[in-house]
Amino acid sequence: MSETSNQPLAEREELVAMQGIWKSFDGNPVLKGVNFGLLTGEVHALVGENGAGKSTLMNILAGVHQPDSGSIRLRDRAQATIPDEKSAQALGIAIVFQERSLFAQLSVAENIFAARQPVKRLGRIDRKRLHENTRLLLRRTGLEADPQQPVESLSPAHQQLVEIAKALSHNPAILIFDEPSSSLTERETQRLFEVIRQLKSGGVGIIYISHRLPEVFQIADRVTVLKDGEGQGTRPIATTSTDDLVRRMVGRSLELRHQDAVAAGNPIFLEVRNLSDPPTAPKAFLRNISFNVRRGEIVGFAGLAGAGRTELALAIFGSRSLGAGEIFVAGKRVEIHSPREAIAAGLGYVPEDRKDGGLFLDMTVAENIVSASLRRFGQFWLGDREQMDVARQFEHSLRIVCRTPKQVVQRLSGGNQQKVALAKWLLVNPTVLIVDEPTRGVDVGAKAEVHQMLYQLSRRGTAVVVISSDLPEILDISDRIYVMREGTISGELNRLEATEEAVMRLASLSPP
Repeated sequence: MSETSNQPLAEREELVAMQGIWKSFDGNPVLKGVNFGLLTGEVHALVGENGAGKSTLMNILAGVHQPDSGSIRLRDRAQATIPDEKSAQALGIAIVFQERSLFAQLSVAENIFAARQPVKRLGRIDRKRLHENTRLLLRRTGLEADPQQPVESLSPAHQQLVEIAKALSHNPAILIFDEPSSSLTERETQRLFEVIRQLKSGGVGIIYISHRLPEVFQIADRVTVLKDGEGQGTRPIATTSTDDLVRRMVGRSLELRHQDAVAAGNPIFLEVRNLSDPPTAPKAFLRNISFNVRRGEIVGFAGLAGAGRTELALAIFGSRSLGAGEIFVAGKRVEIHSPREAIAAGLGYVPEDRKDGGLFLDMTVAENIVSASLRRFGQFWLGDREQMDVARQFEHSLRIVCRTPKQVVQRLSGGNQQKVALAKWLLVNPTVLIVDEPTRGVDVGAKAEVHQMLYQLSRRGTAVVVISSDLPEILDISDRIYVMREGTISGELNRLEATEEAVMRLASLSPP
Protein backbone atom coordinates (compact mmCIF):
# COMPACT_ATOMS: atom_id res chain seq x y z
CA MET A 1 0.00 0.00 0.00
CA SER A 2 1.32 3.44 -0.90
CA GLU A 3 1.96 6.22 1.60
CA THR A 4 -0.63 8.33 -0.23
CA SER A 5 -3.52 6.09 0.77
CA ASN A 6 -2.71 6.65 4.47
CA GLN A 7 -2.48 10.44 4.23
CA PRO A 8 -5.35 12.70 5.34
CA LEU A 9 -7.14 14.21 2.34
CA ALA A 10 -5.93 17.72 3.25
CA GLU A 11 -2.30 16.61 2.81
CA ARG A 12 -2.65 14.86 -0.56
CA GLU A 13 -1.51 16.21 -3.90
CA GLU A 14 -4.13 17.75 -6.13
CA LEU A 15 -4.49 15.80 -9.39
CA VAL A 16 -7.28 17.84 -11.00
CA ALA A 17 -8.70 21.32 -10.45
CA MET A 18 -11.60 22.33 -12.71
CA GLN A 19 -12.61 25.95 -12.13
CA GLY A 20 -15.64 27.84 -13.43
CA ILE A 21 -16.58 25.35 -16.16
CA TRP A 22 -19.35 26.51 -18.49
CA LYS A 23 -20.81 24.44 -21.32
CA SER A 24 -23.87 24.90 -23.55
CA PHE A 25 -25.42 22.73 -26.25
CA ASP A 26 -27.69 24.34 -28.87
CA GLY A 27 -27.76 27.50 -26.78
CA ASN A 28 -28.90 25.66 -23.63
CA PRO A 29 -26.48 25.91 -20.68
CA VAL A 30 -25.65 22.47 -19.26
CA LEU A 31 -22.82 23.51 -16.92
CA LYS A 32 -22.86 26.88 -15.16
CA GLY A 33 -19.54 27.73 -13.58
CA VAL A 34 -18.86 24.34 -11.98
CA ASN A 35 -15.81 23.70 -9.76
CA PHE A 36 -14.47 20.20 -9.16
CA GLY A 37 -11.26 18.77 -7.72
CA LEU A 38 -9.58 15.39 -7.31
CA LEU A 39 -6.72 14.30 -5.04
CA THR A 40 -4.25 11.45 -5.34
CA GLY A 41 -5.52 8.20 -3.87
CA GLU A 42 -9.04 9.59 -3.52
CA VAL A 43 -12.44 8.31 -4.61
CA HIS A 44 -14.50 11.44 -5.32
CA ALA A 45 -18.17 10.74 -6.05
CA LEU A 46 -20.17 12.96 -8.39
CA VAL A 47 -23.95 12.76 -7.94
CA GLY A 48 -27.05 14.51 -9.24
CA GLU A 49 -30.25 13.89 -11.16
CA ASN A 50 -30.21 12.96 -14.84
CA GLY A 51 -29.43 16.09 -16.81
CA ALA A 52 -27.58 17.73 -13.91
CA GLY A 53 -24.38 17.85 -15.98
CA LYS A 54 -22.28 15.08 -14.41
CA SER A 55 -21.40 13.22 -17.60
CA THR A 56 -20.82 16.48 -19.49
CA LEU A 57 -18.34 17.64 -16.84
CA MET A 58 -16.45 14.36 -17.00
CA ASN A 59 -16.55 14.29 -20.80
CA ILE A 60 -14.79 17.65 -20.73
CA LEU A 61 -12.09 16.22 -18.48
CA ALA A 62 -11.80 13.18 -20.78
CA GLY A 63 -11.43 15.31 -23.92
CA VAL A 64 -14.78 14.37 -25.46
CA HIS A 65 -16.17 17.91 -25.19
CA GLN A 66 -14.54 21.32 -24.91
CA PRO A 67 -15.67 23.84 -22.26
CA ASP A 68 -17.05 27.20 -23.39
CA SER A 69 -15.09 28.83 -20.57
CA GLY A 70 -13.26 27.91 -17.38
CA SER A 71 -9.91 26.29 -16.66
CA ILE A 72 -8.52 22.82 -16.00
CA ARG A 73 -5.30 22.29 -14.08
CA LEU A 74 -3.64 18.87 -13.95
CA ARG A 75 -1.23 18.59 -11.03
CA ASP A 76 0.88 21.77 -11.33
CA ARG A 77 0.30 22.22 -15.06
CA ALA A 78 -2.31 24.68 -16.28
CA GLN A 79 -4.22 23.08 -19.14
CA ALA A 80 -6.68 25.35 -20.92
CA THR A 81 -8.34 22.50 -22.82
CA ILE A 82 -7.91 18.80 -23.41
CA PRO A 83 -8.51 18.66 -27.18
CA ASP A 84 -9.49 15.01 -27.59
CA GLU A 85 -9.65 11.59 -25.91
CA LYS A 86 -6.21 10.58 -27.16
CA SER A 87 -4.70 13.67 -25.52
CA ALA A 88 -6.54 12.85 -22.30
CA GLN A 89 -5.14 9.32 -22.33
CA ALA A 90 -1.64 10.72 -22.87
CA LEU A 91 -2.20 12.87 -19.77
CA GLY A 92 -3.15 9.79 -17.74
CA ILE A 93 -6.96 10.19 -17.88
CA ALA A 94 -9.21 7.22 -18.68
CA ILE A 95 -12.99 6.93 -18.59
CA VAL A 96 -15.42 4.03 -18.36
CA PHE A 97 -18.46 5.35 -20.20
CA GLN A 98 -22.03 4.65 -19.10
CA GLU A 99 -22.93 3.77 -22.69
CA ARG A 100 -20.70 0.95 -23.88
CA SER A 101 -18.22 1.84 -26.61
CA LEU A 102 -17.22 -1.67 -27.67
CA PHE A 103 -17.13 -3.24 -31.13
CA ALA A 104 -19.59 -6.10 -30.87
CA GLN A 105 -18.03 -8.38 -33.51
CA LEU A 106 -14.44 -8.00 -32.30
CA SER A 107 -12.97 -10.19 -29.59
CA VAL A 108 -12.55 -9.18 -25.97
CA ALA A 109 -8.80 -8.76 -26.47
CA GLU A 110 -9.21 -6.72 -29.67
CA ASN A 111 -11.59 -4.37 -27.88
CA ILE A 112 -9.38 -3.86 -24.84
CA PHE A 113 -6.27 -3.13 -26.91
CA ALA A 114 -7.92 -1.56 -29.97
CA ALA A 115 -5.22 0.17 -32.07
CA ARG A 116 -2.68 -0.69 -29.33
CA GLN A 117 -2.05 -4.39 -29.89
CA PRO A 118 1.44 -5.65 -29.04
CA VAL A 119 3.42 -6.40 -32.20
CA LYS A 120 6.37 -8.55 -33.20
CA ARG A 121 9.47 -7.36 -35.01
CA LEU A 122 7.94 -7.31 -38.49
CA GLY A 123 4.83 -5.45 -37.31
CA ARG A 124 2.60 -8.50 -37.00
CA ILE A 125 0.28 -8.62 -33.99
CA ASP A 126 1.70 -10.71 -31.15
CA ARG A 127 -1.44 -12.75 -30.43
CA LYS A 128 0.10 -14.68 -27.57
CA ARG A 129 1.09 -11.55 -25.66
CA LEU A 130 -2.20 -9.87 -26.54
CA HIS A 131 -4.17 -12.70 -24.99
CA GLU A 132 -1.89 -12.97 -21.95
CA ASN A 133 -2.22 -9.24 -21.25
CA THR A 134 -5.98 -9.50 -21.65
CA ARG A 135 -6.24 -12.39 -19.19
CA LEU A 136 -4.35 -10.39 -16.57
CA LEU A 137 -6.76 -7.47 -16.94
CA LEU A 138 -9.84 -9.68 -16.91
CA ARG A 139 -8.57 -11.37 -13.76
CA ARG A 140 -8.44 -7.98 -12.05
CA THR A 141 -12.11 -7.35 -12.86
CA GLY A 142 -13.18 -10.87 -11.89
CA LEU A 143 -14.47 -11.69 -15.38
CA GLU A 144 -13.90 -15.25 -16.56
CA ALA A 145 -13.97 -14.92 -20.33
CA ASP A 146 -11.91 -16.13 -23.26
CA PRO A 147 -9.84 -13.24 -24.71
CA GLN A 148 -10.77 -14.52 -28.17
CA GLN A 149 -14.50 -14.52 -27.43
CA PRO A 150 -16.58 -12.02 -29.46
CA VAL A 151 -17.91 -9.23 -27.25
CA GLU A 152 -21.42 -9.64 -28.70
CA SER A 153 -21.62 -13.09 -27.06
CA LEU A 154 -21.25 -11.57 -23.58
CA SER A 155 -24.07 -10.34 -21.37
CA PRO A 156 -24.42 -6.57 -20.86
CA ALA A 157 -22.95 -6.96 -17.37
CA HIS A 158 -19.88 -8.77 -18.69
CA GLN A 159 -19.48 -6.25 -21.49
CA GLN A 160 -19.33 -3.58 -18.80
CA LEU A 161 -16.48 -5.47 -17.12
CA VAL A 162 -14.65 -5.50 -20.48
CA GLU A 163 -15.08 -1.70 -20.59
CA ILE A 164 -13.48 -1.48 -17.15
CA ALA A 165 -10.60 -3.74 -18.21
CA LYS A 166 -10.11 -1.53 -21.28
CA ALA A 167 -9.77 1.55 -19.06
CA LEU A 168 -7.34 -0.24 -16.73
CA SER A 169 -5.16 -1.17 -19.71
CA HIS A 170 -4.10 2.51 -19.99
CA ASN A 171 -2.60 2.48 -16.45
CA PRO A 172 -4.32 5.81 -15.71
CA ALA A 173 -3.47 8.30 -12.97
CA ILE A 174 -7.06 9.55 -13.14
CA LEU A 175 -9.86 7.08 -13.75
CA ILE A 176 -13.48 8.15 -14.30
CA PHE A 177 -16.32 5.68 -13.76
CA ASP A 178 -19.68 6.80 -15.22
CA GLU A 179 -22.38 4.56 -13.70
CA PRO A 180 -20.08 1.50 -13.75
CA SER A 181 -22.35 -0.75 -11.70
CA SER A 182 -25.59 -0.04 -13.58
CA SER A 183 -25.47 -3.46 -15.27
CA LEU A 184 -23.51 -5.37 -12.61
CA THR A 185 -24.78 -7.74 -9.94
CA GLU A 186 -24.02 -7.11 -6.28
CA ARG A 187 -21.18 -9.65 -6.40
CA GLU A 188 -19.65 -8.03 -9.49
CA THR A 189 -20.03 -4.59 -7.93
CA GLN A 190 -18.12 -5.68 -4.84
CA ARG A 191 -15.38 -7.04 -7.10
CA LEU A 192 -15.27 -3.66 -8.84
CA PHE A 193 -14.88 -1.98 -5.44
CA GLU A 194 -11.91 -4.24 -4.69
CA VAL A 195 -10.29 -3.05 -7.93
CA ILE A 196 -11.02 0.58 -7.01
CA ARG A 197 -9.48 0.15 -3.57
CA GLN A 198 -6.36 -1.38 -5.11
CA LEU A 199 -6.05 1.54 -7.53
CA LYS A 200 -6.65 4.02 -4.72
CA SER A 201 -3.92 2.44 -2.60
CA GLY A 202 -1.55 2.99 -5.53
CA GLY A 203 -2.33 6.71 -5.63
CA VAL A 204 -4.76 6.68 -8.56
CA GLY A 205 -7.50 9.31 -8.34
CA ILE A 206 -10.98 7.89 -8.94
CA ILE A 207 -14.05 9.88 -9.99
CA TYR A 208 -17.18 7.82 -9.37
CA ILE A 209 -20.52 8.85 -10.92
CA SER A 210 -23.46 6.87 -9.59
CA HIS A 211 -27.17 7.13 -8.91
CA ARG A 212 -26.87 4.35 -6.32
CA LEU A 213 -26.29 6.33 -3.15
CA PRO A 214 -25.47 3.30 -0.94
CA GLU A 215 -22.48 2.68 -3.25
CA VAL A 216 -21.35 6.27 -2.82
CA PHE A 217 -21.27 5.89 0.96
CA GLN A 218 -19.48 2.55 0.64
CA ILE A 219 -16.65 3.61 -1.66
CA ALA A 220 -16.21 7.41 -1.72
CA ASP A 221 -14.03 9.79 0.35
CA ARG A 222 -15.77 12.98 -0.83
CA VAL A 223 -18.94 13.74 -2.75
CA THR A 224 -19.90 16.66 -4.99
CA VAL A 225 -23.54 17.35 -5.92
CA LEU A 226 -24.67 18.92 -9.20
CA LYS A 227 -28.19 20.24 -9.77
CA ASP A 228 -29.34 21.83 -13.03
CA GLY A 229 -25.74 22.35 -14.12
CA GLU A 230 -24.63 24.09 -10.93
CA GLY A 231 -22.47 22.85 -8.07
CA GLN A 232 -24.29 22.29 -4.77
CA GLY A 233 -21.15 21.84 -2.70
CA THR A 234 -18.46 19.25 -1.94
CA ARG A 235 -18.34 17.44 1.41
CA PRO A 236 -16.42 14.58 3.03
CA ILE A 237 -18.59 11.48 2.90
CA ALA A 238 -18.22 11.09 6.67
CA THR A 239 -20.06 14.38 7.30
CA THR A 240 -23.04 13.92 4.99
CA SER A 241 -26.10 11.65 4.82
CA THR A 242 -28.43 10.15 2.25
CA ASP A 243 -31.17 12.64 3.14
CA ASP A 244 -28.73 15.53 2.71
CA LEU A 245 -27.59 14.30 -0.72
CA VAL A 246 -31.15 13.70 -1.94
CA ARG A 247 -32.24 17.14 -0.74
CA ARG A 248 -29.35 18.84 -2.57
CA MET A 249 -29.81 16.70 -5.70
CA VAL A 250 -33.58 16.79 -6.01
CA GLY A 251 -34.86 19.59 -3.80
CA ARG A 252 -37.65 17.38 -2.42
CA SER A 253 -38.12 14.32 -0.21
CA LEU A 254 -38.81 10.97 -1.86
CA GLU A 255 -40.91 7.96 -0.91
CA LEU A 256 -39.75 4.89 -2.79
CA ARG A 257 -41.57 2.05 -1.03
CA HIS A 258 -44.63 0.41 -2.51
CA GLN A 259 -47.23 0.53 0.28
CA ASP A 260 -50.35 -1.27 -0.94
CA ALA A 261 -49.76 -4.99 -1.47
CA VAL A 262 -52.15 -6.74 -3.88
CA ALA A 263 -54.82 -9.08 -2.55
CA ALA A 264 -54.06 -12.74 -3.22
CA GLY A 265 -57.59 -13.22 -4.57
CA ASN A 266 -57.11 -11.09 -7.69
CA PRO A 267 -57.52 -13.03 -10.95
CA ILE A 268 -54.37 -14.31 -12.64
CA PHE A 269 -53.52 -12.20 -15.71
CA LEU A 270 -50.29 -13.99 -16.73
CA GLU A 271 -49.57 -17.67 -16.19
CA VAL A 272 -46.55 -19.52 -17.57
CA ARG A 273 -46.46 -23.32 -17.31
CA ASN A 274 -43.35 -25.47 -17.80
CA LEU A 275 -41.63 -23.13 -20.23
CA SER A 276 -38.36 -24.47 -21.68
CA ASP A 277 -35.98 -23.73 -24.52
CA PRO A 278 -35.93 -26.09 -27.51
CA PRO A 279 -33.46 -28.88 -26.59
CA THR A 280 -31.76 -28.55 -29.98
CA ALA A 281 -31.26 -24.78 -29.72
CA PRO A 282 -27.60 -23.63 -29.74
CA LYS A 283 -28.15 -21.80 -26.46
CA ALA A 284 -30.80 -23.99 -24.77
CA PHE A 285 -30.98 -22.72 -21.21
CA LEU A 286 -34.47 -22.15 -19.79
CA ARG A 287 -35.89 -25.23 -18.01
CA ASN A 288 -39.40 -25.97 -16.72
CA ILE A 289 -40.32 -22.45 -15.65
CA SER A 290 -43.76 -21.88 -14.12
CA PHE A 291 -45.09 -18.75 -12.46
CA ASN A 292 -48.08 -16.42 -12.36
CA VAL A 293 -48.89 -12.72 -11.95
CA ARG A 294 -52.24 -11.39 -10.74
CA ARG A 295 -54.21 -8.36 -11.86
CA GLY A 296 -52.73 -5.20 -10.32
CA GLU A 297 -49.73 -7.08 -8.93
CA ILE A 298 -46.06 -6.15 -9.29
CA VAL A 299 -43.96 -9.32 -9.37
CA GLY A 300 -40.18 -9.01 -9.24
CA PHE A 301 -37.64 -11.35 -10.82
CA ALA A 302 -34.26 -11.43 -9.07
CA GLY A 303 -31.09 -13.41 -9.73
CA LEU A 304 -27.43 -13.14 -10.58
CA ALA A 305 -26.22 -12.10 -14.03
CA GLY A 306 -26.80 -14.94 -16.47
CA ALA A 307 -29.59 -16.52 -14.41
CA GLY A 308 -31.97 -16.35 -17.38
CA ARG A 309 -34.35 -13.51 -16.43
CA THR A 310 -33.99 -11.57 -19.69
CA GLU A 311 -34.11 -14.77 -21.74
CA LEU A 312 -37.40 -15.63 -20.01
CA ALA A 313 -38.86 -12.21 -20.83
CA LEU A 314 -37.81 -12.51 -24.48
CA ALA A 315 -39.36 -15.98 -24.71
CA ILE A 316 -42.69 -14.78 -23.32
CA PHE A 317 -42.69 -11.76 -25.66
CA GLY A 318 -42.02 -13.85 -28.75
CA SER A 319 -38.43 -12.74 -29.35
CA ARG A 320 -36.99 -16.14 -28.43
CA SER A 321 -38.16 -19.55 -29.61
CA LEU A 322 -39.98 -21.82 -27.18
CA GLY A 323 -39.39 -25.54 -27.02
CA ALA A 324 -42.14 -26.40 -24.57
CA GLY A 325 -44.58 -24.73 -22.25
CA GLU A 326 -47.84 -22.81 -22.23
CA ILE A 327 -48.65 -19.11 -21.77
CA PHE A 328 -52.03 -17.85 -20.55
CA VAL A 329 -53.08 -14.19 -20.62
CA ALA A 330 -56.19 -13.31 -18.60
CA GLY A 331 -57.10 -17.00 -18.50
CA LYS A 332 -56.79 -17.56 -22.25
CA ARG A 333 -54.08 -19.78 -23.71
CA VAL A 334 -52.12 -17.84 -26.34
CA GLU A 335 -49.63 -18.85 -29.02
CA ILE A 336 -46.87 -16.24 -29.30
CA HIS A 337 -44.22 -16.47 -32.02
CA SER A 338 -43.37 -12.79 -32.46
CA PRO A 339 -43.57 -9.44 -30.60
CA ARG A 340 -46.51 -8.48 -32.87
CA GLU A 341 -48.46 -11.51 -31.60
CA ALA A 342 -47.42 -10.73 -28.03
CA ILE A 343 -48.78 -7.16 -28.27
CA ALA A 344 -51.99 -8.47 -29.85
CA ALA A 345 -52.36 -10.87 -26.91
CA GLY A 346 -52.11 -7.97 -24.44
CA LEU A 347 -48.41 -8.04 -23.53
CA GLY A 348 -45.95 -5.15 -23.41
CA TYR A 349 -42.18 -5.24 -22.96
CA VAL A 350 -39.64 -2.55 -22.08
CA PRO A 351 -36.23 -4.14 -22.79
CA GLU A 352 -33.10 -4.07 -20.67
CA ASP A 353 -31.33 -1.73 -23.10
CA ARG A 354 -33.80 1.06 -23.85
CA LYS A 355 -31.55 2.32 -26.65
CA ASP A 356 -31.44 -1.06 -28.38
CA GLY A 357 -35.07 -2.03 -28.80
CA GLY A 358 -36.98 0.18 -26.38
CA LEU A 359 -36.89 3.46 -28.29
CA PHE A 360 -36.52 4.87 -31.79
CA LEU A 361 -33.60 7.15 -31.02
CA ASP A 362 -33.80 9.27 -34.17
CA MET A 363 -37.53 9.91 -33.72
CA THR A 364 -39.24 12.50 -31.53
CA VAL A 365 -40.66 12.14 -28.03
CA ALA A 366 -44.19 12.29 -29.45
CA GLU A 367 -43.49 9.70 -32.15
CA ASN A 368 -42.02 7.30 -29.60
CA ILE A 369 -44.93 7.66 -27.17
CA VAL A 370 -47.53 6.81 -29.83
CA SER A 371 -45.43 4.18 -31.64
CA ALA A 372 -47.26 1.19 -30.11
CA SER A 373 -50.73 2.79 -30.56
CA LEU A 374 -50.61 4.05 -34.15
CA ARG A 375 -54.14 2.94 -35.05
CA ARG A 376 -55.53 5.37 -32.49
CA PHE A 377 -54.15 8.26 -34.52
CA GLY A 378 -55.42 7.47 -38.01
CA GLN A 379 -55.87 4.47 -40.30
CA PHE A 380 -53.95 5.81 -43.32
CA TRP A 381 -52.14 8.85 -41.90
CA LEU A 382 -51.23 10.02 -38.44
CA GLY A 383 -52.86 13.04 -36.84
CA ASP A 384 -50.06 15.32 -35.71
CA ARG A 385 -52.27 17.40 -33.43
CA GLU A 386 -53.58 14.33 -31.59
CA GLN A 387 -50.06 12.95 -31.19
CA MET A 388 -48.80 16.23 -29.77
CA ASP A 389 -51.76 16.54 -27.39
CA VAL A 390 -51.10 13.07 -25.98
CA ALA A 391 -47.36 13.68 -25.77
CA ARG A 392 -47.87 16.97 -23.91
CA GLN A 393 -50.13 15.22 -21.40
CA PHE A 394 -47.40 12.68 -20.65
CA GLU A 395 -44.72 15.38 -20.65
CA HIS A 396 -46.65 17.13 -17.87
CA SER A 397 -47.90 14.14 -15.86
CA LEU A 398 -44.60 12.20 -15.94
CA ARG A 399 -42.32 15.24 -15.65
CA ILE A 400 -40.51 14.39 -18.91
CA VAL A 401 -37.86 17.05 -19.28
CA CYS A 402 -37.64 18.05 -22.96
CA ARG A 403 -37.71 21.33 -24.85
CA THR A 404 -40.71 20.15 -26.87
CA PRO A 405 -42.37 16.77 -27.67
CA LYS A 406 -40.84 17.26 -31.12
CA GLN A 407 -37.35 16.91 -29.63
CA VAL A 408 -35.43 13.82 -30.78
CA VAL A 409 -35.34 11.19 -27.99
CA GLN A 410 -31.59 10.68 -28.36
CA ARG A 411 -31.10 14.20 -26.96
CA LEU A 412 -32.81 13.36 -23.64
CA SER A 413 -31.13 12.21 -20.44
CA GLY A 414 -31.30 8.52 -19.53
CA GLY A 415 -34.05 9.00 -16.97
CA ASN A 416 -36.23 10.94 -19.39
CA GLN A 417 -35.66 8.35 -22.12
CA GLN A 418 -36.88 5.68 -19.70
CA LYS A 419 -40.00 7.73 -18.94
CA VAL A 420 -40.73 7.96 -22.68
CA ALA A 421 -40.30 4.18 -23.04
CA LEU A 422 -42.77 3.60 -20.22
CA ALA A 423 -45.18 6.31 -21.42
CA LYS A 424 -45.58 4.32 -24.63
CA TRP A 425 -47.01 1.42 -22.62
CA LEU A 426 -49.07 3.62 -20.30
CA LEU A 427 -50.83 4.75 -23.48
CA VAL A 428 -51.31 1.16 -24.68
CA ASN A 429 -52.50 0.02 -21.23
CA PRO A 430 -51.55 -3.67 -21.78
CA THR A 431 -52.94 -6.55 -19.75
CA VAL A 432 -49.37 -7.51 -18.78
CA LEU A 433 -46.25 -5.33 -18.86
CA ILE A 434 -42.76 -6.78 -18.52
CA VAL A 435 -40.08 -4.22 -17.62
CA ASP A 436 -36.42 -5.27 -17.71
CA GLU A 437 -34.10 -3.09 -15.53
CA PRO A 438 -36.58 -0.17 -15.31
CA THR A 439 -34.26 2.26 -13.51
CA ARG A 440 -30.83 1.31 -14.81
CA GLY A 441 -28.71 4.44 -15.13
CA VAL A 442 -31.34 6.86 -13.76
CA ASP A 443 -31.08 9.10 -10.71
CA VAL A 444 -32.96 8.77 -7.43
CA GLY A 445 -35.56 11.36 -8.42
CA ALA A 446 -36.31 9.72 -11.78
CA LYS A 447 -36.22 6.32 -10.07
CA ALA A 448 -39.03 7.32 -7.72
CA GLU A 449 -41.00 8.68 -10.67
CA VAL A 450 -40.51 5.47 -12.70
CA HIS A 451 -41.72 3.46 -9.70
CA GLN A 452 -44.79 5.69 -9.49
CA MET A 453 -45.46 4.99 -13.16
CA LEU A 454 -45.35 1.25 -12.49
CA TYR A 455 -47.65 1.70 -9.49
CA GLN A 456 -50.01 3.72 -11.68
CA LEU A 457 -50.16 0.88 -14.20
CA SER A 458 -50.71 -1.73 -11.49
CA ARG A 459 -53.50 0.32 -9.87
CA ARG A 460 -55.22 0.47 -13.25
CA GLY A 461 -55.23 -3.34 -13.19
CA THR A 462 -52.16 -4.18 -15.29
CA ALA A 463 -50.09 -7.16 -14.16
CA VAL A 464 -46.50 -5.89 -13.96
CA VAL A 465 -43.33 -8.01 -14.11
CA VAL A 466 -40.14 -6.22 -13.05
CA ILE A 467 -36.69 -7.68 -13.75
CA SER A 468 -33.93 -5.90 -11.86
CA SER A 469 -30.36 -6.47 -10.71
CA ASP A 470 -30.91 -3.73 -8.11
CA LEU A 471 -31.89 -5.86 -5.13
CA PRO A 472 -33.18 -2.97 -2.95
CA GLU A 473 -35.41 -1.96 -5.88
CA ILE A 474 -36.84 -5.47 -6.18
CA LEU A 475 -37.54 -5.54 -2.43
CA ASP A 476 -39.11 -2.06 -2.50
CA ILE A 477 -41.40 -2.44 -5.47
CA SER A 478 -42.53 -6.09 -5.52
CA ASP A 479 -45.62 -7.76 -4.08
CA ARG A 480 -43.94 -11.13 -4.69
CA ILE A 481 -40.48 -12.14 -5.87
CA TYR A 482 -39.37 -15.07 -8.00
CA VAL A 483 -35.65 -15.86 -7.86
CA MET A 484 -33.93 -17.43 -10.86
CA ARG A 485 -30.73 -19.47 -10.97
CA GLU A 486 -29.16 -21.22 -13.96
CA GLY A 487 -32.20 -21.01 -16.22
CA THR A 488 -34.87 -22.06 -13.75
CA ILE A 489 -36.84 -20.66 -10.83
CA SER A 490 -35.14 -21.56 -7.56
CA GLY A 491 -37.74 -20.08 -5.23
CA GLU A 492 -40.61 -17.70 -4.57
CA LEU A 493 -40.83 -15.17 -1.73
CA ASN A 494 -43.79 -13.14 -0.54
CA ARG A 495 -43.44 -9.56 0.66
CA LEU A 496 -42.96 -10.53 4.31
CA GLU A 497 -40.38 -13.25 3.59
CA ALA A 498 -38.27 -11.23 1.17
CA THR A 499 -34.91 -10.01 2.47
CA GLU A 500 -31.60 -9.48 0.72
CA GLU A 501 -30.21 -12.57 2.46
CA ALA A 502 -33.16 -14.74 1.43
CA VAL A 503 -32.97 -13.61 -2.19
CA MET A 504 -29.20 -14.10 -2.43
CA ARG A 505 -29.45 -17.57 -0.87
CA LEU A 506 -31.90 -18.64 -3.56
CA ALA A 507 -29.91 -16.90 -6.29
CA SER A 508 -26.57 -18.51 -5.50
CA LEU A 509 -27.26 -21.80 -3.70
CA SER A 510 -29.63 -24.73 -3.91
CA PRO A 511 -32.71 -24.10 -1.77
CA PRO A 512 -32.36 -25.60 1.74
